[in-house]
Amino acid sequence: MSTDNVAHPHSAHVSHHFNDATQEYDSGKQGIWLFMVTEILMFGAILVGYGIFHHLYPAMFSEGAKQLDWKLGFVNTLVLIFSSFTMAISIQLIQRNQIKKAAMALAITILCGAVFMVIKYFEWTHKFHLGFYPGRFLDLAKTGAEHANLGMYFGFYFCMTGLHGLHVLIGMGLITWLLIRTIRGDFHSQYWIPVEGVGIFWHIVDLIWIFLFPLLYLVG
Repeated sequence: MSTDNVAHPHSAHVSHHFNDATQEYDSGKQGIWLFMVTEILMFGAILVGYGIFHHLYPAMFSEGAKQLDWKLGFVNTLVLIFSSFTMAISIQLIQRNQIKKAAMALAITILCGAVFMVIKYFEWTHKFHLGFYPGRFLDLAKTGAEHANLGMYFGFYFCMTGLHGLHVLIGMGLITWLLIRTIRGDFHSQYWIPVEGVGIFWHIVDLIWIFLFPLLYLVG
């Protein structure tokens, strides 16, 4: 993205420890990307563990995946992809000073996150109702599991989707903060750094789900 639009913003938008707005913009983007690298490393470690145990127990992981509703997972995938679109559009609208439309796009993004979490809530509660708990808490008698260590699969399932869901909630909180500031008029064609930073976070969260969906729901 070009930095031309942030080269000469209002002086109030440049923090005292930066030489100019361009340096502030570049530093902000580098900072958010550095933070996202740590997030990717965290999820990457879990994915490596998943890959190792899936290689050791492919039949058990296949049985676990069959207990999930891939249709709900697919709907959540579409919801997050659409939310990434509305998030990206909100940045472009702010750059064009179309503030009301940008606020609407941010509100829709928050709504998409809420839809995702509601679907995930029903998935989790349904699994608990059937006795599919993580690790040794799995109810073998109630579930009729073929593999005694099926709880390992659901350990990965609840850990991965739970950690991802926590990031979705954090993202919704950040976007709500952006929405309030957008309505207040804090962002415009000369200043949108926070919106772009949160947008990067939201896109990465969405991208992680695109990896989790096939690994958890379609592995069988």
